[in-house]
Amino acid sequence: MMLDAWVQTLPIGLQNIARTGYLAVGVFFVLSGFVLSRSYAATTWSRANLIRYGVGRFARVYPIYLVSLVVIAPFIFEDLVSPGRPGVVSSMKPWLLADYGLVLQGWAGVLPVQWNAPAWSLSCELFFYVCFPVAVLLFARMGRTGMILAAVLALAAPLWYRWMSVPVAWKPVIYFADFLAGIAAAAIYGRLEDSSVWLRGRGYLLYAPATVLGLFLVANPWLVTSSIGMNSALRPLNVLLLIGLALGGGIPVQALSARLSVFLGQASYSMYILHIPLLWWYKRFWLYTSGLLPQTASAAVYFAGVVMVSSAAYTMLEEPANRRIRDWAAARLRASSRK
Repeated sequence: MMLDAWVQTLPIGLQNIARTGYLAVGVFFVLSGFVLSRSYAATTWSRANLIRYGVGRFARVYPIYLVSLVVIAPFIFEDLVSPGRPGVVSSMKPWLLADYGLVLQGWAGVLPVQWNAPAWSLSCELFFYVCFPVAVLLFARMGRTGMILAAVLALAAPLWYRWMSVPVAWKPVIYFADFLAGIAAAAIYGRLEDSSVWLRGRGYLLYAPATVLGLFLVANPWLVTSSIGMNSALRPLNVLLLIGLALGGGIPVQALSARLSVFLGQASYSMYILHIPLLWWYKRFWLYTSGLLPQTASAAVYFAGVVMVSSAAYTMLEEPANRRIRDWAAARLRASSRK
């Protein structure tokens, strides 16, 4: 919003790219399936390992999400106690709290409050976490056939969505295709890594054309029919992008492997889940309300603030909470095994 006036001065193609950053959520879902598949490829899904996995997934997502709710707690309270809040009736208030507290926003459709709008994606991620052990076992046991089936299901998602009449409001089901694409991408990468010496270190042959074509589609959305949708059109390109980056090679891989990039990547979840709560406060900060700064400069201050606060949150809250929850669970499992 702060950059909208500047964005309107750009060519229409660049405007389209600037306004569709939300499409990166699909990249993240593919990445999630890819990373989980690689991380748990050798896991035997015993009861203890399932508990470790479940606790680890909770520890990864919920602590900093809870922090985000604490950050916007005054605004949540204001909305809930205000009798004249547009679109919010008394009977809805407990359900809104439940939706946010239990991370169910992704199943609820359009909510009358936008306390932390990006959190709908956590509903998807938690759904993927629940499905992952079953999905990876099923596809892994089928070998190459499983890899092909996962890829086909991911790429043909618009067809089976319509065939099964999947409600648009069920975002975790809608975006499950991206997660499946990540599982397929991990299997394809594993085979290429083992068998294709020529491609190793030349991943730019995959990620460079995938990036160029993806940006071209985003800049020219009229090329994609509404029956397919932009996210589905980008899904195979996202697969090529991640496989190419994993294979390595080229300046982008070197830049993403730098220490600062790795740290910002680790802190990116905190940035993602805190940037809207921080915006709630920033828009009430005198530097913004006074109008002393041009909108572009104000946006730069906000962006820098989000990076700094989120980096601190990752270092002092997210990572320590993640580690302590995992250590607590591991200690309980060890104690249980000795009985």
